[in-house]
Amino acid sequence: MFLIGIDPVALGLVASLSRPGGNVTGITDLTTELGPKQLEILHQLVPSARRIALLVNPSNPNAETLSRELAAAARILGLEIHVLRASNEHDLDMISTTVPELRIAGLVIGTDALFNSYSQQLAKLAADHSLPSIHTLRQFPAAGGLMSYGGGLMDGYRQAGVYCGRVLKGEKPSDLPVRQATKFELVINLSTARALDIDMPATLLARADEVIE
Repeated sequence: MFLIGIDPVALGLVASLSRPGGNVTGITDLTTELGPKQLEILHQLVPSARRIALLVNPSNPNAETLSRELAAAARILGLEIHVLRASNEHDLDMISTTVPELRIAGLVIGTDALFNSYSQQLAKLAADHSLPSIHTLRQFPAAGGLMSYGGGLMDGYRQAGVYCGRVLKGEKPSDLPVRQATKFELVINLSTARALDIDMPATLLARADEVIE
């Protein structure tokens, strides 16, 4: 049973989403596909920005796909994407020292276990450089980051648990279609917005599923 943001078909885990055809099935939360939407939200917040950074872990199979998709979305919006790569804590520290030279006006943080574990450090990095930023998981704005847009981990775990129960009762994984996340939440930390001197658009606040004061 898996819970991943990578396309399980492209990764070779299953034959198709509707008919896995093997001994595994699970949940995909579409984190790669969410990247362009996160960029759109960030652009709505800072429409004057022309250069946005994307942070990825080069060891993550999603990294190159996400980079390509955001570059394509950026061209439509008239933006330039600068890709930052970090695969450990030291890399994150080095990125923090180089950010001032990059002249970026925002940061999209790719989904990765490393970045999930360093939400507070990433929130501080963004705050230190006055960067509007967006991540996939709610724990980022909860740790002081500005925004998140994506599916909730708890919902994914719940769905995976339901599937585990069905398999334990005798159903075959090959007969259980891969479920795709359908619930996505926008979370905004309004205190962080104020600290960054950002006037949060009313349209974004109206769309937010949760506003952290």
